[in-house]
Amino acid sequence: MSLFPPASCPRLVVKIGSALLVDPDGSVRRDWLAGIAADIAERVRAGQQVAVVSSGAIALGARRLGLAKGGRASLEDAQAAAATGQIALSQTWAEVLGAEGLTAAQMLVTLDDLEDRRRYLNAAATLDRLLSLNVVPVLNENDSVATAEIRFGDNDRLAARVAQAAGAQGVVLLSDIDGLYDRNPALPGAVHVPRVERIDARIAGMADAGSASGMGSGGMVSKIAAARIAAAAGAHLAIASGRVERPLSTAARHTIFVAEKAAPARKAWLAGGLTAKGTLHVDAGAAAALAGGASLLAAGTTAVDGDFARGDLVAIVGPDGGIARGLSEYDADEARRLIGHKRDDHAAILGYAPRAALVHRNHMALL
Repeated sequence: MSLFPPASCPRLVVKIGSALLVDPDGSVRRDWLAGIAADIAERVRAGQQVAVVSSGAIALGARRLGLAKGGRASLEDAQAAAATGQIALSQTWAEVLGAEGLTAAQMLVTLDDLEDRRRYLNAAATLDRLLSLNVVPVLNENDSVATAEIRFGDNDRLAARVAQAAGAQGVVLLSDIDGLYDRNPALPGAVHVPRVERIDARIAGMADAGSASGMGSGGMVSKIAAARIAAAAGAHLAIASGRVERPLSTAARHTIFVAEKAAPARKAWLAGGLTAKGTLHVDAGAAAALAGGASLLAAGTTAVDGDFARGDLVAIVGPDGGIARGLSEYDADEARRLIGHKRDDHAAILGYAPRAALVHRNHMALL
């Protein structure tokens, strides 16, 4: 049975890694890609709406330009390779999908496009309209302008964020590996994990950061991070091998990460945020209160890291690790002055009437 059949998954996001798209000699694996297009066409005819997150621009451009280290020797090389490779990659997608009677659309996004709430909603609206027209959006990170500080760095997490924006029920990460193993699959005795109900410390500890092909930037660490984002948005995520023909219609071994109950859209967006501007450290009592649905008060906050403004995304960390993400009601300097103090003291400290909490529960998502 194929992954995420149309009847149970009205919208699907498929991510394809660089090593699957580009041969070592720098040519596009066009026959394989045509098979993917045929799979997508079958699903669209069955009523499923499909978006594609396609890697390959840097790998394709680097080989065309003769750049060392797959175009990743420097930021400038990566940007030049991306600019060169993206136009060829987009043309190829338009041709293979066009041969199946489908229209392709290109969307290039940066991290900021999906981390800024207004731009995120604009991207979501564009995706929704394209999918409703049975167009196949082909997305990639805009590596020609992204910098090391403001980029996803891998298309696994981008695919999960796209699924969230599109309201998709399923994400398939096609890669050079057929799923999660309890250790590096190259090690003796490695055991495949077919299903993950909850991503805990044990599951996270199984990840291996390496990319087997040397072309891509995402290893298992990025795939588990993507699964967290997708699960919080109510989308199942599967890691499957693309080293077969027609991988979307072939029954093959894979790992599926089971979705949580979908959070409200705003809270799912907060939980999936990747660029927290700061960190609020809290004591055990505050951690327990947050778990019970309370807002974060200054009295239970023990330290403030980072430089952030009111309204910026911050991470909330307790004695046992990350608890939540939310929008700060204060800037970093004000928050530092308030930590450990009860609300009755805040007006005297700040010189004005304080707000109710450092992070209000309505602007917070538990992890």
